[in-house]
Amino acid sequence: MRCLAASLAVCLIVAAGPAAAGQLLDLAVIDRATGQRIPVHAHQGKLYIAGAPGVRYAILVANKTPGRLLAVASVDGINAVTGETASPDQGGYVLAPYQSFEIAGWRKSLNEVAAFYFTRLTDSYAARTDRPGDVGVIGVAVFREWTPPQPAIAPPPAPRSSARAEGAAREAASQIADAAGAPAAAAPSEGDAARKRDAPARQEIIGTGHGERERSQVVYADFHRASAYPSETITIYYDTQANLVARGIIPRTTPVVEPNPFPGGRFVPDPNG
Repeated sequence: MRCLAASLAVCLIVAAGPAAAGQLLDLAVIDRATGQRIPVHAHQGKLYIAGAPGVRYAILVANKTPGRLLAVASVDGINAVTGETASPDQGGYVLAPYQSFEIAGWRKSLNEVAAFYFTRLTDSYAARTDRPGDVGVIGVAVFREWTPPQPAIAPPPAPRSSARAEGAAREAASQIADAAGAPAAAAPSEGDAARKRDAPARQEIIGTGHGERERSQVVYADFHRASAYPSETITIYYDTQANLVARGIIPRTTPVVEPNPFPGGRFVPDPNG
């Protein structure tokens, strides 16, 4: 498959900080005004960050392995390279061993992107292309590269066994092969249910806009996936600070003052006016 190779000229390594750590790849979201990673909050097995309208951001992907990886990036359910409704079998960025790369926007050409920025829902790229159903999520599907198998070394001859034992061994081997070759079942999507559950608590909903053009150079690269399914998928959800606090994902920074039933006074005074 022809994919995009991340150019070393625009590779950026950011100081250690909160990130979504995978086995193969780390994912972080960078506030481009400060250059710092946006803190990640874990809640009920999911990861969240707080965004604010107008803030430009970038997605930092870091290859943790000695081999090449393919990172298929999705923002609001849309492929960040092709603009298609995202699917793991689409194109993405090829990362060299231990390379980090900043995905700063929607890919417009080999030389330019349209910058990512948080914005109100109606201004988001997803809404402006009539696909607002998955606004509020950033994901990366990660693929290992296929490598030719090494020449097999013939095992020593096994001791002779009874026909019944050989038949049982063949049956067991067949079952293992069938299980390994079966395609993985797709997990049911929780997106619609989650949105319905969270809707009453959410106020302003934000998405990702299609910002100004800026330089980001890449080249085409050939990449042969080791499997049809991602080796891992990393997901970060985003929302406003107020919504994340209302949903109990971020603790409140100010205590809630409860009314006092006995604040003082001995007798009932006349009302003012």
